[in-house]
Order: sequence, then structure tokens, then C-alpha cells
Amino acid sequence: MSLDSIRAAIAPLRARLLDHPVYADIRSPAALRTFMEFHVFAVWDFMSLLKVLQQRLCCTAVPWLPPADHASARLINEIVLGEESDVDGRGGHASHFDLYHRAMIDFGASTARIDHLLVDLAGGASVPQALAAAGAGDGVRQFVAGTFDVIESGDPCRAASAFTFGREDLLPAVFQKIVDQIDSQTGGGLVEFQYYLKRHIDLDGGEHGPMATRLVATLCGDDDAKWGSARDAAVRSLEARLVLWDSIHEAILRTN
Repeated sequence: MSLDSIRAAIAPLRARLLDHPVYADIRSPAALRTFMEFHVFAVWDFMSLLKVLQQRLCCTAVPWLPPADHASARLINEIVLGEESDVDGRGGHASHFDLYHRAMIDFGASTARIDHLLVDLAGGASVPQALAAAGAGDGVRQFVAGTFDVIESGDPCRAASAFTFGREDLLPAVFQKIVDQIDSQTGGGLVEFQYYLKRHIDLDGGEHGPMATRLVATLCGDDDAKWGSARDAAVRSLEARLVLWDSIHEAILRTN
């Protein structure tokens, strides 16, 4: 097996996601706000996948011990640097989640549910408890549950594959055009979100995407069982994303 076998397995799911009707739904500022209020949970749990990979592949404990796989440690640390502490456009640094959260506030999208989740998690609640208390919808809960199933499996091949093939490159070019059109309608109300998208595209396309695929290949090596596990995780991550996209589509139709 190989990266090509994973790409072939997920190709139909990727096609469905990239051609999903949710993009045609986003014709107004209100619809985009609804999208952001759901999608922010995917931006958040993406970071959880990243951090579990760092825990598995790098030493994050004291006393420090050298990593078993130096190449994988280097790759994941480079990705963490960009995703957790990117340049923020204001002379400082911020995670991509924080850039997204800032863009939501700037555009008037509600951060109440994601903020509730973070407060409860900081207070010691489990992820399912925090999601329920925050009032997250079924689609969000299913999506996050799938991510944390991968995290809790303890399998770095599964985590790397879900991270790599369930990435935010599932926002197609048409989404950028939609955002630009709504920004024009609102007189520049999406400047912060456009910055998030630019940083996301620049890093994922030019650096982090290729790094992540190399990480999967390095971890799976010549082991067909590991490749099978990675393929399963990729398929499941995109199936979960379809559930999330469907739930956003239904929410936009209900409320806009």
C-alpha cells in the first residue's frame, strides 16, 4: 500500500465534499456566520490531532528523552510552529484557531458555543460533557467524537492520516470567492477572515500539506497493516466531515 492507495480510497468522498451544496448556501453574511459557528469546532479539534501527534512523536515530558524517530519529530514540530504560533498580521503571533476566533468576533459570528466548550474543558470536563453543555449540534458532536476516537486509539498512523487527509484543504477555491464577495457587500467586514484563509492556504499548500504526507509515509513505512489503518482513518475522517457539512447545510436552510 501507499499514499496513492489512500488517495484512491478517499477520492469519491473528497469529490462529494468539494462539490457539497453548503457552498452554494453561503450567499449572505448571515449564512457565512452560521457556517463559521459550526466550522470553528473543526478548526479546534484539528489542533487536538496535531498535539497528540506531537505527544506521540516528540518528548513533551520532563526529564527529556530523545525521540525515537528524528525525521517525524522534525516534521511535526515544524507544523506545530506554524499552526500554533503563526504570524498574526498585527506584529505578533497566534494559533490558526485564534485567528479564526478573532475573525468570527470581527464579523459578528457568535463564539458563545466554542467559548463555552473551552471554559468547560479548562475546568476539567470531558470532551463529550463540554460539547453537550455548550449546546453543540449532533453533526458537530459526531465530527469531534470521530476525531477523539482516533486520538484515543493511540495509533500515530491513524492520527497522522486523519490529520493529513481530513485537513482544511476541503475549503475549495469557490469558498474564497464567496468570502471575497461577501466582504465586498459588507464594506470590508471579512478582512480578518481573509487573513486567516490566506495564512491557511499559504502554509497548508506550500509547506504543511507536503510535510504531513511525508509524515504518514514515514510512520507507515513498509507495513501493510499500518497502511490499512491509515486508509481507514482517512476514509472515516472524510465521512465525519460529510456529516458536519450536511449539518451546516441544514442549519443554513433553517435559519437564513
